[in-house]
Amino acid sequence: MMSEMTDGQPILRTDAYARALDARDARFDGLFFVGITTTRIYCRPVCPARISFPDRRRFFRSAAAAERAGFRPCLRCRPELAPGRAIVYAVSRLARAAAYRIAAGALNGRSVGDLASELGVSERHLRRSFEREIGVTPLELALTHRLLLAKRLLADTKLSITQIAYASGFQSLRRFNAVFRERYRMCPSELRRPTREGARSAAVDLQRGAADTGDFVRLTLAYRPPLDWDVLLDHLGRDAVSGIDVVEGRRYGRTVRLEGRSGVLFAQDATPPAGTNGDRPSRPYLEVDLSTGLLPVLMPAIARLRQLFDLDAEPSLIDAHLEQAGLGSLVRRHPGVRIPGGADAFDVVLRTVLRGCCRSGEGSSALDAVVSALGEPIDTGFAALTRLAPSAERVAQLGAADLVVLGVSARQAAAIVAVARAITAGALRLEPGSDVSSTLRALLDSCVGERAATLIVMRTLSWPDAFPTCDPALLRAARVSSEGELRELAEQWQPWRGYAAQHLWLQNASD
Repeated sequence: MMSEMTDGQPILRTDAYARALDARDARFDGLFFVGITTTRIYCRPVCPARISFPDRRRFFRSAAAAERAGFRPCLRCRPELAPGRAIVYAVSRLARAAAYRIAAGALNGRSVGDLASELGVSERHLRRSFEREIGVTPLELALTHRLLLAKRLLADTKLSITQIAYASGFQSLRRFNAVFRERYRMCPSELRRPTREGARSAAVDLQRGAADTGDFVRLTLAYRPPLDWDVLLDHLGRDAVSGIDVVEGRRYGRTVRLEGRSGVLFAQDATPPAGTNGDRPSRPYLEVDLSTGLLPVLMPAIARLRQLFDLDAEPSLIDAHLEQAGLGSLVRRHPGVRIPGGADAFDVVLRTVLRGCCRSGEGSSALDAVVSALGEPIDTGFAALTRLAPSAERVAQLGAADLVVLGVSARQAAAIVAVARAITAGALRLEPGSDVSSTLRALLDSCVGERAATLIVMRTLSWPDAFPTCDPALLRAARVSSEGELRELAEQWQPWRGYAAQHLWLQNASD
């Protein structure tokens, strides 16, 4: 893509972006933003407002870049609701890992130096990489995330401004008010006053049910369509562990523990059917209810949810590639298939190691016993959600023999304890942006099998090219007889072999 610099910021100048803006093409939503020089407001490419003259437009790669250039977010299209960019299209591994952690609140009350130390680089190197790859500083990106989350909570909930300030990662109400006025040229309370510009948007949000109910706060998480929610729910339902998560109808719920806070969340696809909003295009989103006890960790909770449901994927691009690479019939049967992630990385390890390769109920029985013995009880008010997933810290304190007593095989117990201790010591980070090769090596060194290690990387690192060639189900679905044949066949599906695997598993299940 061609670009130029203005005031130190990358400004995109491509005919494709201009055409996407003129057509309000939803496939570009979140991939770029447009600033209008006359109003100093920036919008999503799907904004319903009247399109400005071409010479008054400035294109930006991110909301943070637009805000750095002095633009404030539009009150109608609400840039904070745009779906994020998929990790596979992002920048270098270092910048990608840092950007994910910042979005999850890594700089809330902590320094850039602390983040750099966690990533194993110098603070100067991290800053230079960030400026070069993303175009803003780490602190500027963190501030944009906080402000956009606060803007969403102000518009969509009845939380007090003080609650919103702290839930958005600000360390004081005074700082929140000052930054909000400086960046957006208005007080936070003004977003709650009816205005002609925001009246239609507020009415739509009310129809979407964007309000807090009881001990829960309701939010919406946007995504790019299509999304095969039923396939995703079916996977989560089969993967569910008694007491930790549950699928009821078309809604998923689970217990969550984040940074010392615990609670429950529920999610369902609430995208309006086509045509229900008249001529106005429907906005694809999940409706999420989180218990108010999770408000202090709202930023990491949202990051986990987007990763759990793979909401930053670009299915039109992925499906088109797989269709051209020989999986057309499978893609047409299930457009918008996603890779299920994990709300708790160590929970994914337990499930994958204990029953990922089991063909009987033995793995599930051992997993239920481990959860019952080591999962902390939690009072949620829901009969199906009564325990938190066992933590890596608690398992690390045990020996493999303690897990064997609970019905876990000696080999699996040794692998689980080794992974738990590596996570607790900080030697292993199972989160998006972590290095795939070194993570795989660490899991294999912990005696996690090749198939299980690949599945763990696929789900916890959100790595779209993960492909366990040793999986018998993939061999059957691809109709090949050896791992070598499957590996050669799968080369044409790169860099989205993880999505190809999802389609092949669906095909194997239907045969």
